Amino acid sequence: MSESSPPQAKKEAIKQISSIWLVPIIAVGIGIWMLFQFITSQGPEIVLKIDTAEGIEVGKTEIKALNVKVGVVTGVTLNEDYSAIEVTAQMDKDAARMLKDDTLFWVVKPRIGKSGVSGLDTLLSGAYIQLQPGKSGEEQRTFDVLDIPPVAPPDAKGLRLVLTHNEAGKLGVGDPVLYEGFTVGRVENVTFDTETKKAHYQLFIFEPYNSLIRKSTRFWLTSGVDIQMSAEGFNLKIGSIESLITGGVSFRVPKGREPGELITKNKSKFRLYNNIKQVRERFFEDYLEYVMLFDESVRGLKPGAPIEYRGIQIGTVRKVPLDIMASKKNFSNREIPVLVRIELDRVIAHVKYDNLDMLRASLEEEFKYGLRGSLKTANLLTGALLVDVGVFAEEKTYKHQSYGEYDVFPTKAGGFAQIQKEISSMLKKINNLPVEDTLLTLNKTLETSQKTLLAAEKVATELNSLLAQKDTKAIPGEIRESLQQIQATLDGYGKDGATYQNLDQALIQFEQVMTELQPVLRQINEKPNSLIFSGEKAADPIPVGGRQ
Repeated sequence: MSESSPPQAKKEAIKQISSIWLVPIIAVGIGIWMLFQFITSQGPEIVLKIDTAEGIEVGKTEIKALNVKVGVVTGVTLNEDYSAIEVTAQMDKDAARMLKDDTLFWVVKPRIGKSGVSGLDTLLSGAYIQLQPGKSGEEQRTFDVLDIPPVAPPDAKGLRLVLTHNEAGKLGVGDPVLYEGFTVGRVENVTFDTETKKAHYQLFIFEPYNSLIRKSTRFWLTSGVDIQMSAEGFNLKIGSIESLITGGVSFRVPKGREPGELITKNKSKFRLYNNIKQVRERFFEDYLEYVMLFDESVRGLKPGAPIEYRGIQIGTVRKVPLDIMASKKNFSNREIPVLVRIELDRVIAHVKYDNLDMLRASLEEEFKYGLRGSLKTANLLTGALLVDVGVFAEEKTYKHQSYGEYDVFPTKAGGFAQIQKEISSMLKKINNLPVEDTLLTLNKTLETSQKTLLAAEKVATELNSLLAQKDTKAIPGEIRESLQQIQATLDGYGKDGATYQNLDQALIQFEQVMTELQPVLRQINEKPNSLIFSGEKAADPIPVGGRQ
């Protein structure tokens, strides 16, 4: 190296990274860590199917469990066939364990329903989706949102029952379940089976009232107001205010029945009856079926009408009419068949029979002595009929008959029918009377009477005219004078009159003459010839009173 050349610096490659790069590296690491934390902290994404998106807002509507946020709605879209709304929700990581196949969702918003008022807090905060955790072991990510909140959670303490009925619409979700008027449960689900064509009503009975459910328990519809009209008058029963508004279902073990074993199995099935009367009737399972043939109108006789013996129910009418045999081609002079049941449990309450065979044999024997059934008015206001059974001594003729597969219970025309027949017979006799001839004769008589009355009226008029004349008015005065003269003449023959005194003197003289003639008459009686020949002079008579 020469003295004139400048000094040269040594060049060496630097291998150390600058510390400035630590900042972005740390930032990237933090970002990756935050992304990892975000991903790992996120729960599963679920899809909720709902009928309407009313009140649902993306990013605002929360999903809560026990009032704790566990998710948020992230999307709202229509499904492929536009039949429902699909709501996408992002759940928290901790909420994953709640998502089972029995998990329930429903929208909480202001409601006024059968069970009361709820969701008033959402008036300010907005609607949210309530989650009820499931207990099943099978996970699920797609759910149907309920229209109304459930009555009780799946793990609630109590008993679930299923009632079946032939008709839907008898009960609604939330309707009360009553025991002796006290609410002990709710209707929580209503479905209809298209195969069996029966409605299913699922009840939830709260604990400890589930201990009231026995094998013999019966359920019936409660209308809130029960009005019954019978021979005793009107019977009005009013339930609770809630049942008065919404109705409900009541249950108990009917009186006189054994309760049976306790029901503990969930979703045990029971039959739902229309009323308590139907419950009582269904307990009479041992019965004899007969057909009664009536030759009178059965209007007013309905299925369920009682069959009574002296006011005591012994059976029930089942079908009115039973049928009309197809082999008959006309209805003229046909009897109407009515299917009836004579129920053993009703009869043995008064007469002891061991079984149906004994009851049948006894009835056959009673038929020979005049046991008959007849129609009788049960209610004059509604025209309802019942079948009255009694013994008619004049009905001694009986021959066993059958109608199809049923034996015939002999009948007799009821009292009202008999009265109708008698009235009809009387009307026929009246129709056969010569009413027209009688009316003609009566008309002639009336015409003659009218002429007579006119003649009498004419005579009366003439008489009145005659009496009004002056000569006629003078007649009474002349008659009065004649009567006075007659009275004066009669007075001349009185005791003080001259005629009477002259007659009295003549009678006295006649009496003296007769006294003087008595001796002559006596002599003539003694000697009839003394008037011709003289005889001895008779001695002077001596008065009897003069002898001493």
